[in-house]
Amino acid sequence: MATDPYKVLGVSNTATDKEIRSAYRRLVKQYHPDRNPGDIKAEERFKEIGKAYEVLGDEEKRGQFDRGEIDADGQPRGPFGGGFGGAGGGFGGFGGGFQGGSFTAEDLGDIFGGAFGGGGFRSARSRRGEDLHGELRISMEECALGTRREVSLGGGREVSVGIPAGIEDGKTLRLKGKGEPGQPGMDGRPGPAGDVLLKVHVAEDPYYKREGRDLRVVQDIDLATAILGGKIHVRTPAGTVALKVKPHSDSGTILRLSGRGIAATKTHPAGNLLVSLRIVLGTISPQLEALIRREAEEKEAQEAEMEASKG
Repeated sequence: MATDPYKVLGVSNTATDKEIRSAYRRLVKQYHPDRNPGDIKAEERFKEIGKAYEVLGDEEKRGQFDRGEIDADGQPRGPFGGGFGGAGGGFGGFGGGFQGGSFTAEDLGDIFGGAFGGGGFRSARSRRGEDLHGELRISMEECALGTRREVSLGGGREVSVGIPAGIEDGKTLRLKGKGEPGQPGMDGRPGPAGDVLLKVHVAEDPYYKREGRDLRVVQDIDLATAILGGKIHVRTPAGTVALKVKPHSDSGTILRLSGRGIAATKTHPAGNLLVSLRIVLGTISPQLEALIRREAEEKEAQEAEMEASKG
């Protein structure tokens, strides 16, 4: 690659490391083979970007390039001047360069890896892409049944996230390979992409109270239903259902709706919905009030008579 790496990444030779890294990420996304299937020019550009970043993304190599010690391909200048050029010279030009022990096997691996596409000692390593971190907020009903959300990752990218039923508040979901693209090595092959890490928050609900896989609710009933019994309608995460109340039910009576709590998963059975009854008087008719007063007076008279008989 004879092109100046600064020009390849579209930055000046005074650019900061952050500016260089930002330019690289933007270009890698733009020319990534996954986004340009079958586009040979985009593939070549992708490799060119990777090689430019191999030089400018490494502080030591960047300094060597700026001082003229290596070229745009990362190849050393000076001792290698006649290394490959002379006819019939083979590798003779390397003679003086190695005698002083100036180059390690690792140095040679980088040099030959870049020159022969990995056919030498070793190719320059690709790098794993960075992870992306985010947060999601879901309702208790979404938590109870499980849900799916479309999450924007920026740059026009979206990912569909499946949230399992019963997820705990603060749990982090990992979407493997959905993060930043990997950085290519000298052979142009990108490293593995990073992951997306989403922290899930379950909003508190004024109606549902969670207890493990069960949900608990409070259901108001009127006095007539408490005394005579009857049907009431209870809201559940999966819809409203009818529930039978027995006669003479007190406040605090617990009724169970099996399987109406947190939905079942592969590893957990469905939870239950526990309905706690609460008697609400509502409007009392004059007739009912008179009946209750009469019964209270009769009860009071009976108690007075019992006390008198004891004396």
